[in-house]
Amino acid sequence: MAATSETITGQGAVAASDGNAYGRPPQHSNDLLTKVGPGTPCGELLRRYWQPIAASSEVRDLPRKIRVLGEDLVLFRDRAGRAGLLYPRCMHRGTSLHYGRIEAEGIRCCYHGWLFDVQGRCLEQPCEPDGGRHRDAARQPWYPVEERYGLVFAYLGPPDRKPVLPRYDNLESLTSDEELWVAVGGFGSTGDASLSLVPYSWIHMNDNVMDPFHVLVLHTTFSGVQFHQQFAVMPKVDFFYADHGVCYSAVRKVEGGQEVDRISTWLMPNVMSVPDIQFKSGQSAMISWVVPVDDSHYVQAMVMKIPRGAPRGGIRLNGKTWGEMTEEEHQRFPGDFEAQMGQGPISLHSEEHLVTSDRGIMMQRRLLEKQIEVVARGGNPLGVTFDAAEALVKVRSGNFTRAA
Repeated sequence: MAATSETITGQGAVAASDGNAYGRPPQHSNDLLTKVGPGTPCGELLRRYWQPIAASSEVRDLPRKIRVLGEDLVLFRDRAGRAGLLYPRCMHRGTSLHYGRIEAEGIRCCYHGWLFDVQGRCLEQPCEPDGGRHRDAARQPWYPVEERYGLVFAYLGPPDRKPVLPRYDNLESLTSDEELWVAVGGFGSTGDASLSLVPYSWIHMNDNVMDPFHVLVLHTTFSGVQFHQQFAVMPKVDFFYADHGVCYSAVRKVEGGQEVDRISTWLMPNVMSVPDIQFKSGQSAMISWVVPVDDSHYVQAMVMKIPRGAPRGGIRLNGKTWGEMTEEEHQRFPGDFEAQMGQGPISLHSEEHLVTSDRGIMMQRRLLEKQIEVVARGGNPLGVTFDAAEALVKVRSGNFTRAA
């Protein structure tokens, strides 16, 4: 029996050297970066930054269920126009404030009428003597929110570390001929409004922004020209740390003896600015955030400066938007969603074989891991500021034409 065992072991070793799949060890994801719930290392890092959770225009006269960083919450706007974000289970008897009524001063629970303002203070307990003699001691758990660029931002971190909500220089100073286009959902993955929730890890899309080479293959030479023919030119790429993130410079020679230097930016921990995909010259007019809903879902909040009244339809391939395509068409002409969903809800990172073209992704992940360590030691991570005078972020991204 021993000889037989040795023979089988030997055969297995030969098969493994040939790449045979038999006997492969279990593979795993990078839990440090994919787990985002309360108390997880990456979850605590993400909670130190303001996260966009909804378009301001969608917060109206009914409460909205919000799930972000593994937490279920209720977002509402009182009749005075103030937005509030509360833990959903009423502190009285636990029914959901999703069924509450919006009033001038806050949200009223449907069960026994307790009224809470946008900071969780209990203003009224109508079934109690004198409207609740001890109501001042009652506080529904809440999170701070602010609004900017047509988005509602929430801060889910420690109150004594709340930073200033950043501004971005490419979204400021709108002219009379410009407006901001806002989308929250899966637009960044599919190119249209088909998905309100993307069913895989935020890291899939977060990696994608520092991957200039997939644009040449996936979006141009494999599936046909999804953006611009110029992406078929192999660029000379340089990755570099800048400010509180990572950038790449992708230089392509174009007609007329010129070069286009396409600079794209990723900022800690989940912010990106991608230049115009039609190679329009100048600074990028877009900022987006890849916001984890939980470990295996995310939404992308996007803001773009556009000409006033410009069409807002989705990207079309062979005349169809992503949502109009058949499953066969998705297979024949994959885009970001198919390539990223193909990694699974949470990728098995131990299977990856990263190479030189993945240097930007490696730089991103190292920076995230280092800042997770900073937060674990009690420090403040890169990119947060507590001084409003320092809250304007200069965006490097853009398509910049120059003589070759």
